[in-house]
Amino acid sequence: MAYLDELFSVEGKVALVTGAASGIGLMAATALARAGARVLICSRRADACEAVAAEINAAGGPGSAEGFRGDVGSEDGIAALVAEVRARTGSLHILINNAGLTWGAELESFPYKAWARVLDVNVTGLFHLTRELLPLIEAAGSADDPARIINLGSIMGTQPLADGAYSYTASKAAVHHLTKTLAHELAGRNITVNAFAPGPFQSRMTAFATGTEEQAAQIGARVPLGRIGRPEDIAGATLFLCGRGGSYVTGAILPLDGGQSVQHGMRLFK
Repeated sequence: MAYLDELFSVEGKVALVTGAASGIGLMAATALARAGARVLICSRRADACEAVAAEINAAGGPGSAEGFRGDVGSEDGIAALVAEVRARTGSLHILINNAGLTWGAELESFPYKAWARVLDVNVTGLFHLTRELLPLIEAAGSADDPARIINLGSIMGTQPLADGAYSYTASKAAVHHLTKTLAHELAGRNITVNAFAPGPFQSRMTAFATGTEEQAAQIGARVPLGRIGRPEDIAGATLFLCGRGGSYVTGAILPLDGGQSVQHGMRLFK
């Protein structure tokens, strides 16, 4: 186990995971705490964050969790969140920008307001929170062990797929490009920047399609590997990118989609 710990342990590190009261954010936060990190969990639902932090702590393990309110959907919300993080720590080894919104409607009726609201959280909030936290992040990084930023993208940001979520798919494509831009700019400051591009996972956002086991199986049948994502899929990717084993990876858009990003209906000679 010593070898695995050397590669994937995050013991002693401080992490912030936004939107972590449920879904992929909670999966990542749980993995970090179980691997030894002190994890700050925030979302707009303070009570939910406090509850899941208590559950993580009750499970035992080398790490810990703290839950509190954090809203990345406005400039004032970001300022309040940054102040809260600064009050809790002087350095931030890991930032996972997971908070996100979606909006679904038919093309002919897709509302104007659905663009500003979704992009304010998924892109604008992600950028400004990252920028405001850079002093804490830079303070935690070194050439041997950089600080880590992981942004939540989506398969919908890599494939021409909307399913009625037009502002969401555009926002995730923007997250992917911004990830690469920041990876280039922050490499010299001992910070890596990568993104997850998940396919279907069970979460509040996808509950309409994956909320029951039957629904999850139906969606999973459309995935090349035959299932939807599991918590350990997020956990493994998180610990890879945040542990020493991932210290040489930056600017990557990591597909966690069971093969959907290479799925197509084309046939040439067969």
